[in-house]
Amino acid sequence: MVNIYLVRHGKTMFNTIGRAQGWSDTPLTKEGERGIIELGLGFKAKALTFDLAFSSDSGRTIQTMGLILKHSENEGIPYRFDPRIREWCFGSFDGGYDGELFDGVLPRVFVENGEEQSFEAIANAIYEVDTAGWAETWETLSGRILNGFSDMAKEAQEKGAKNMIIVSHGMTIATLIKLLQPDKPRPHGLDNGSVTHLTYENDHFSVFKVGDMSYREIGKKIMSEKHDDH
Repeated sequence: MVNIYLVRHGKTMFNTIGRAQGWSDTPLTKEGERGIIELGLGFKAKALTFDLAFSSDSGRTIQTMGLILKHSENEGIPYRFDPRIREWCFGSFDGGYDGELFDGVLPRVFVENGEEQSFEAIANAIYEVDTAGWAETWETLSGRILNGFSDMAKEAQEKGAKNMIIVSHGMTIATLIKLLQPDKPRPHGLDNGSVTHLTYENDHFSVFKVGDMSYREIGKKIMSEKHDDH
């Protein structure tokens, strides 16, 4: 059985000012870096060693992974990037303010179509209103996400890995969980640096904790104690 520790990247500049990041990219802020250092220290305190590491090919996930591996003392393990676990592409709305997209354009589309805001409806609505022609249909988006994570888990299983770490994005992680648990409400508000714990055995995913912040809390306590010592 493979334990999968699926992490949302650290807080970025666009996260801080409420912009839809998508396939555009901004670096972690100082606060974002600190949160991921906390996470790494939390993993270290729990003596978690990873056999494999994957992230999307976005700068913010690569930066996050570097901090995690360093501060959890897991540097040097096999690590690859995979574009299939990127964030959703918001097309011509990439980099725009969240409010313009999620509170403006999309609600108008939903009112016109009379659809509830499922992930499928959101993805197809973005595709419909994207003037750049970059956004993905739900079929394309959900397919790449599920295939990407499945291939990573299969590889880990074949290599006999016990623990693997993956760094991805908020809506991508939430989409994966919804695809694995279609009868449950979709996850909301996955915090930066949160950990979603999955297992993979006999080609099957099981979901345990979604958006767990306990590792960060452990690391935060360690950092504050170090600060107090000085």
